[in-house]
Amino acid sequence: MRVFVTGGAGFIGSHTLVQLLRTNADIMVFDNYSNSSPEALKRVKRLAQSDFSIVEGDMCDPRALASAMQGFKPDAVIHFAGLKAVGESAEKPLDYYRTNIGGSITLLDAMDKVGCKRIVFSSSATVYDPNKPFPFTEDTALCAASTYGRTKQFIEEIIRDWSAATPGSSAAILRYFNPVGAHASGDIGEDPVGIPNNLLPYISRVAHGSLQELQVFGNEYATADGTGARDYIHVEDLASAHIAALEHITSMTGCDTFNIGTGTATTVLEMLRAFEKVTGKPIPYRIVGARAGDVSTTVANVSKAERVLGWKAKYDIDAMCRSIWNWQTRNPRGYEPRG
Repeated sequence: MRVFVTGGAGFIGSHTLVQLLRTNADIMVFDNYSNSSPEALKRVKRLAQSDFSIVEGDMCDPRALASAMQGFKPDAVIHFAGLKAVGESAEKPLDYYRTNIGGSITLLDAMDKVGCKRIVFSSSATVYDPNKPFPFTEDTALCAASTYGRTKQFIEEIIRDWSAATPGSSAAILRYFNPVGAHASGDIGEDPVGIPNNLLPYISRVAHGSLQELQVFGNEYATADGTGARDYIHVEDLASAHIAALEHITSMTGCDTFNIGTGTATTVLEMLRAFEKVTGKPIPYRIVGARAGDVSTTVANVSKAERVLGWKAKYDIDAMCRSIWNWQTRNPRGYEPRG
C-alpha cells in the first residue's frame, strides 16, 4: 500500500511511521517542520531499517501538495499535520482555522485529483461537549470548548461530507485523548518547540532541571484532588491504532469514528506523583489559574475501537513515565545536536 503521511515528522506521526514501515508500506511524508524536526525522520529510518520519501511542504500550499501527491499517487492518507495547542488557539484563532481547516480542505482536494479515496484523520477528544457525562462514547454530543477543538470538529464534518459525496471512499476519524510517552529506544519522542504545552514534556523538563517548576492550571475541578483529569495514552498504543484503522478502511466504505484512549482518567497531580516514583526525581509545582478552554475531566469509552478495530491500549501510566524519562535523559535538548 502507498501511504501519504502529513505531519509525519511530528510526535505521533514519527512513532506511527516506525510501525507502518514494518508493514512494508510504501510511504511519502509531507511536512513543513513548523513544530518538528527532520532529525526525527532520520531516526525513524534508522529504527525501522527502512527508507521512505520525504517532501518538505506546507499543507496550505495547494501547488506543493498537489505536486507531491501527483508524483506519489497514494492509496491512502494519514493526516496528522496541524496546529495543536489549546491555549495558543485562543490567542491565534485565525492561524488555527487557516492552517487546520484550510490545510485539510486542500488535502482532500488533492486526494480527489489523484483518485485517492482513503483517509485516517487525527482528531481529538476536545471535540466533545465537556458538560456531557463521561466516559465519552463516539455518540456523545460534540461541542468543542476551544478554538483548537472546534477546528477538529469542523474538519470531521468536512470529511464526513466529502466521504458521502465521494463514491467508494472510506475514512476513519480517530479521536485521541492525551498522547504521552516515547519510543522504547529513546531515539524518538515529543520535542515541542519552545515551552511545552503538554503536561508530560513539561514535567520531564522540570525533572531534568531545564525548567524550574510545573505550573498546574487550576485545582478546583470536580476530581479526586481538584486538578484536571485526563485519559493518557502511550504514543506507541496510539501508533498501533493508526495501523488498525488503516487496515479497517481498506475493507469498508463510508466514514467511521473511534475513541483512542485507555478508559482511565489520571489527574495532573497523580501523573506528577507517578513520574516522581518512576524517576526518583522531585517535581516542584505551583498552582495557578485555570486556562481558558480547559475542562475538568476527559476519559474515553474505548469499547468500539476494541470491537471494530480489534485494538486495545497495552501500556500503563508507569510505562508512559519511564519511556518519556528515557527520551528526556538521552535527548536533553530534543532533536538538537547533542553535547
